[in-house]
Amino acid sequence: MSEVLYRMIFSSAGALDAQVRSTCAEALSLSALPLPSKSGSAQGSVARDFAEQFSVDVSNIDNDLRAAMLNELGSQAKEFVFAVYVADWFPRLLHALDLLFGPSTIESRETRKWHETELSVGSAEFSRSVARLRVLDPVTTELVRLRQARQHNCRLCKSLRMSSALEAGADEALFDEVDNYQDSGLSNRHKAALALADAMVWQPGYIQSDVIDAVREHFSPAEAVELVLDMTRNASSKVAVAFGSDAPHVDEGVEIYEVDEDGQVTFGLGFRV
Repeated sequence: MSEVLYRMIFSSAGALDAQVRSTCAEALSLSALPLPSKSGSAQGSVARDFAEQFSVDVSNIDNDLRAAMLNELGSQAKEFVFAVYVADWFPRLLHALDLLFGPSTIESRETRKWHETELSVGSAEFSRSVARLRVLDPVTTELVRLRQARQHNCRLCKSLRMSSALEAGADEALFDEVDNYQDSGLSNRHKAALALADAMVWQPGYIQSDVIDAVREHFSPAEAVELVLDMTRNASSKVAVAFGSDAPHVDEGVEIYEVDEDGQVTFGLGFRV
């Protein structure tokens, strides 16, 4: 997992990264991901505005901004949006892990080999690697995923339910608790996970110490790492939201899915109204 994570941090989409990483970091009040020494020229104002809105609240990317980005970037648009995802969520990931376990040192750009890669491909590999982790229980995993889905307003993500979470006893009454989890009957463990998810979504540069302390109290170190990685994987849905390609597979009710041991997602395992 650590090597996959490093490849994402030290993968460059060339000129697309130069402005994106600084723009997202400024919006997040976090340190920017490192940049290669030759990062290319900056993009135009539309790309900058798109990256900022992606970080602040992706659900507010409207058709006008989306169309302007596509017009400005053309064939580069897909890799640009994945570059924004990396620049947007990987600083959150690193910061949360630092708060939980103490400051870490990212290898400098002079000592780390950079990869010219398609970030869309790298993001898919990262997501599969995270999905293969099995320390965290499926109910917690699904509650956190649904909370983020509703915060990012991913229509597809909101319509999905994980089979293993249902088999472990979760139901719609439990899932509905995530909307007002602070005053719900959810366990303190689940509330701690959801509070961290909210902090990472909305105020990643200002995560409060009590949020971190609650995660430490209710989760083992391995569970906490998986929790933060899950949140980063979940946030890849922001790419679909940004493109407006997050339509659900069902017109009503929910669709059942599962993630296999190889990290592959299978949809359409069942439907519930």
